[in-house]
Amino acid sequence: MSSPDASIYAEIYLGVSEMRDFYGRILTMLTFDTLWRVYMTIRIKVIVYVIGRDNIHWLVDLLGKKWFFDTVVIDELAGFKSSDSRRFKSLRRVIGYPSRVIGLTGTPTPNGLLDLWAQVYLLDQGARLGRTFSEYRTRFFTPSGYITTQGGQMRPSEYVPMVGSEAKIWELISDICISMKSEDYLELPGYHPIVRKVHLSATAMRKYKQLERDLLLPMGESDVVAGSAAVLANKLLQAASGVIYDEFDTAQVLHTDMVEALKEVMEEADGNVLLFYSFRHDIDAIQAALPYARVLKTKQDFVDWNEKRVKLALVNPASAGHGLNLQSGGHICVWYNVTWNLELYQQANKRLDRQGQERPVTSIHLVPHDTISETVMLRLESKTRTQDGLLEALSERKNKYYDKVGG
Repeated sequence: MSSPDASIYAEIYLGVSEMRDFYGRILTMLTFDTLWRVYMTIRIKVIVYVIGRDNIHWLVDLLGKKWFFDTVVIDELAGFKSSDSRRFKSLRRVIGYPSRVIGLTGTPTPNGLLDLWAQVYLLDQGARLGRTFSEYRTRFFTPSGYITTQGGQMRPSEYVPMVGSEAKIWELISDICISMKSEDYLELPGYHPIVRKVHLSATAMRKYKQLERDLLLPMGESDVVAGSAAVLANKLLQAASGVIYDEFDTAQVLHTDMVEALKEVMEEADGNVLLFYSFRHDIDAIQAALPYARVLKTKQDFVDWNEKRVKLALVNPASAGHGLNLQSGGHICVWYNVTWNLELYQQANKRLDRQGQERPVTSIHLVPHDTISETVMLRLESKTRTQDGLLEALSERKNKYYDKVGG
């Protein structure tokens, strides 16, 4: 069996170096270039093996019933929230072999309580929330939206919890789940989110509204076309940021209002800035206006950031939202584009707001006024309330337990 493709494994440089420093020789890294040696390392006294989650399927195929790990620790458990994902299906095949399974996540329900089933299944194999996702959904949720299939049938597309279901779910998992917020156990300097409204020019707003209304925006020799609601939402986010891709995937500039707002932020900043972007064209627009802006891609890039040699660092939350320790490089982050994904959003903010940060973290959200970006911010706040409700309920159960034991 050949080793997995290197392209599917992204080594988190700083995390790897920190673990090696901490564990010394007792840690074996199972990366794409060493994973094939796993059978040989079985005979060596190694305490901890580490593997990227996108290589889980390869390890499961390799070991099968010869799975020899006594304990499995799943960091960022929410990465297994989809029961249809390859990584979940693979791990499910062997999850009954280890005597202990530990899951760690700061974002257990990034899109709502439906996200819980697959994660809890990996902990108890369906004992609490049901053996299948369908069973869980039928037991605790009711359809709230429908779509029409090609055959003319109405099929549920969205679900909401039934009355009393949230409390019941929390009760069912409270004996194996515990909530530990960093602010309860660590003395962090503080986290301060700021929403900074960006008022687009009249010309920019006219084009934005035309695209929103007509799903079409003529751009000289090409057009911007939104053939579906999902495409429209993405195009509107691009338009709000100032540059949009046309039908030929060519970047078309609509306005520079966001770049100007970023310039103001940089003038006011009292330290280096970590900026989160979503679209490729944002990099070009930002670097054209601020040539010192640097995309963090290589090991040296991340080292330079943490050694405070990068004034403005550009990262995509999808690739840098988990695991990276960037708190040494600065205390200011800027969201140039807000994201629908609560998990990526919260994880990205935690790159600076974490143990080792010496100054209060300021998270600045550049939000174009009267655009879809405002809707995204509202959705993030709504999802946060749902997730915080779960974490607070688990925390209350934990406190009651300890009070009872102490009494």
